[in-house]
Amino acid sequence: MQNQFFQPFTTDISGISLPEKFTFPFYYQPHPLSKIAASALQNYLETQTDFEHNFGLDETQTGLIIGKMFGVLVCQNEEGELGYLWAFSGKLANENHHNYFVPTVFDMLTENSFFRKEEELLNAYNRKIESLEKNSDYHTTLENFNQSKIQAESELQQQKTRIKEQKILRDEKRNQLAPTLNEEDLQHLNFELSEESKQESILLKKMTKYWKLTLQSLEEKVAVFTNEISQLKEERKAKSSQLQQKLFAEYSFLNQYKEKKSLGEIFNDNPPAGAGECAAPKLLHYAFQHNLKPICMAEFWWGQSPNSEVRQHKQFYPSCKSKCEPILMGHMLQDLEMDENPFIMNHAEGKDIEIVYEDEVMLVINKPTEFLSVPGKTISDSVYARIAAKYPESTGPLIVHRLDMSTSGIMLIAKNEATAVQLQSQFINRTIKKRYVALLDGLLAQSYGYIDLPLRVDLDDRPRQLVCDEHGKPAKTKWKTIEVKDGKTKVYFYPITGRTHQLRVHASHSLGLHTPIVGDDLYGTKADRLHLHAEWIQFEHPITKEVMEIKVEAEF
Repeated sequence: MQNQFFQPFTTDISGISLPEKFTFPFYYQPHPLSKIAASALQNYLETQTDFEHNFGLDETQTGLIIGKMFGVLVCQNEEGELGYLWAFSGKLANENHHNYFVPTVFDMLTENSFFRKEEELLNAYNRKIESLEKNSDYHTTLENFNQSKIQAESELQQQKTRIKEQKILRDEKRNQLAPTLNEEDLQHLNFELSEESKQESILLKKMTKYWKLTLQSLEEKVAVFTNEISQLKEERKAKSSQLQQKLFAEYSFLNQYKEKKSLGEIFNDNPPAGAGECAAPKLLHYAFQHNLKPICMAEFWWGQSPNSEVRQHKQFYPSCKSKCEPILMGHMLQDLEMDENPFIMNHAEGKDIEIVYEDEVMLVINKPTEFLSVPGKTISDSVYARIAAKYPESTGPLIVHRLDMSTSGIMLIAKNEATAVQLQSQFINRTIKKRYVALLDGLLAQSYGYIDLPLRVDLDDRPRQLVCDEHGKPAKTKWKTIEVKDGKTKVYFYPITGRTHQLRVHASHSLGLHTPIVGDDLYGTKADRLHLHAEWIQFEHPITKEVMEIKVEAEF
């Protein structure tokens, strides 16, 4: 097999050492070789004329703006030569194939493919269903049925109302005449009134029977069409399901042993939309298919950020978790020696919690950066665990509020349940005042402001958050600049709400400050730490009711 997409390095890389292990794709610093390969791809994207795609970088370009994730894989061929592969996620310019980019793992759009044939069959079903649903005879019959149903309900209701009204009149007549009649005439009157009642009831029964038969006949005529439509839809659903399962089976990925595993097997026949179309699986599949040894990998965003996400042009990002993690970690990277997974490492090891204030009912602590507030899925070491161990006699939830693992600063700790409830009520009622200090990676156009961007979790890439007007929870922040130095801006954040990653997203999102916090490994660029610190808090002491203010300076 020819490695037509393998591109040897054209720059001098003799002074660059190879990485000892392959890139852990879900958290990494790009290796110098990956950066060179990415730079070559970015130069190509800036100058190419092979395709037209609106990335949102050229204001004169028309059409739908779609930013795109690109990936590079540095690899070594069987001759020992180093080079790299390029890939894009999803489609590019509505196509699966472009020069210089590795192909999709399975191309359902090739001419004469089974997908094309099955798709045409499904389209034929769609045309038949649409034709029946637009059929004039069907609409006329359906209209007749609906109108007759309305008329039947109206006439039957009128008769029921008449029966009630006539009964009232008969009762009034009986009450009026009864005192003036002898027994024989009274019996005759009661007989006449009873017969009138029976006739009204008989008429209602006849009307009910008539409309039942009439509507049944019309409904049977409607059913001639609806049954055929339903049958076609059921057949279409079955064909669509069969096609989907066939696609899941055909979409198979290789690992270094050239073992295949399909989407269906990996995701138990229920993969998320777009699974397998990301850059990373494409790159690794092509490498294994063509006997190329993976060395290191990186992915970057090219173009304008989507309105909901935080994506910076040319910024490197990890592979997405919901779509890529089961494919990569569950199969493709099997037995490949990789960098350590930081998500299973205890970053709090060797760090101490500073107690800033303490009395008989509560604590105020200074949480270090990269320190969990509560135990995680794999790491139990946390503020909660440390405090529980230090104060074994304490009762209640202890943790009154949380800080993100990467955020340092002030946390309130309760030693008993009553204190926890009282402090939590202050948070709920927003009577507690907080101030964070952050260093932003750039300059701001204004010196103060207010941000209102609702947030929700990115279901495809937890724990990242999305801006979402439809399903997001309210997230509001006030801010002001306190210092500008060396191209960076130090700001105060005053969170009005307390959503996950609220300050990080509000800082980095294009509709917020559009300037990420220094060291933000999710929404900006990784550094020595996240430069975000809960610096100051004001609250009412749960026992003395004294208004307390506590401040802890940031270490950055």
